[in-house]
Amino acid sequence: MTVELVHETWSGRIITATIGATAAEGGTRSRTITVGGHAALPFQPGDAPSLNRPVVALEVFDVVPPGWPEHLREALADVLDSPADWARKGVEEFGADLICLRLFGPHPDVLDSSPETAAATVRAVLDAVDVPLIVLGCGHHDKDNDVWPRITEAARGERCLVGVAVPENYKTLVVACLADGHSILAEGPIDVNIQKQLTILMTAMGLPAERIVMHPGTAALGSGLEYEYSIMERIRMAGLQGDKMLSQPVMTIVGEETWKAKEARLLESAMPEWG
Repeated sequence: MTVELVHETWSGRIITATIGATAAEGGTRSRTITVGGHAALPFQPGDAPSLNRPVVALEVFDVVPPGWPEHLREALADVLDSPADWARKGVEEFGADLICLRLFGPHPDVLDSSPETAAATVRAVLDAVDVPLIVLGCGHHDKDNDVWPRITEAARGERCLVGVAVPENYKTLVVACLADGHSILAEGPIDVNIQKQLTILMTAMGLPAERIVMHPGTAALGSGLEYEYSIMERIRMAGLQGDKMLSQPVMTIVGEETWKAKEARLLESAMPEWG
């Protein structure tokens, strides 16, 4: 018996976003990374070609978070004190497509380091590797507002992806990225309407839709993962149906959520059947 697959066609297409800039584009990266451009849901053979493959960024921290798993400390023990060396190891040994620099140091509850220190870290990582760069702030609204203009200026012309913009705190980042030529990672925490509204607000300030990447949130294991996936699916389907405010590519911060789960931290003696 022959089974004929049902194919779907969509009126919309996911916008492409490019991270990084080569010398010809005013930057210093050896290559750029373009994401998005899909015209069908993933894993649907024959519906539409996937123009740009998914990419993986290796996370680099300016300050290692307290309680970081020993498994990770062991693998990176020789570079944990130097974000530049850490990034270099990620590219040269692990083959990272791009680097995601997490700036926890400026947070008032961590080191409360200065915006100038954060900018120097960004510059050091850019000088150490030639792949595109994602830069994420510390998550403290007031401190991020101080830090973002300094780091976007330090990376001017490199077309980084900078975030995370949230509805309560996006205006300073939009202005900084417009001035220095960067794109924005925008977070609508597990809510389709908030995600769309944030895109509307940022584009109303003059940021092109092609310079926005969505972060709808990330979950690991259990019902949280299923709920999160369903939100991503709704966003993608809305984009494919022609909603321009939900047509941006999606980025998820997988590592952070994965290592939060207790199952990733249990000793072998606690659950020997897991290995």
